[in-house]
Amino acid sequence: MSAVAQESGPGNWLIYIGSKQLNSKWNLHHEIQYRNYNGIGDLEQLLIRTGLGYNLGSRSNLLLGYGYINSENFTGSGNQQSTVEEHRIFQQFITKQNVGSVSLQHRYRFEQRFVGSNFKTRFRYFLSMNVPFKKSKYYLSAYNEIFLNGESNVFDRNRIYGGLGYKLSKGIKLELGYMSQVFETSSRDQINIITLVNF
Repeated sequence: MSAVAQESGPGNWLIYIGSKQLNSKWNLHHEIQYRNYNGIGDLEQLLIRTGLGYNLGSRSNLLLGYGYINSENFTGSGNQQSTVEEHRIFQQFITKQNVGSVSLQHRYRFEQRFVGSNFKTRFRYFLSMNVPFKKSKYYLSAYNEIFLNGESNVFDRNRIYGGLGYKLSKGIKLELGYMSQVFETSSRDQINIITLVNF
């Protein structure tokens, strides 16, 4: 976690999320996130995830995945940083539904985290909503995600996001949004630039 001096400044996340359909049942997930504390070049975290998913009908998906995370954490109250590497195995279930023209997605994810020499577990629940503008390629996007630890200090964080999206084509979308993270004793804000690709 970053030091107090870093927590109030706006950060920037560049996010690519892709999914490749292997056939009618199986898909390959791939994702890269480049997170900065304030702008471009002051690395907070590099996150790479991949996974193999299986469709349960047309609206639900089970996935087994792996993630590599390289974090540059601030230590104490100064500007010194330490590098922390994490290897993560995760299982997730996604289900989708429509309420009129509004698209909802629920994601349940359980993580086994190997952080340095420590082993941790975490549960995450993610609820997202997309609202299209009529006769337009633009849409509104919003989500809330809560993180719960499997150890002491159960509450880890909560993320709230809102943004504007644009459909470049049937399989490619771009989003620009604002996200606020609330931790146990602090909070932090980010600007997110997101590319979503399905092919």
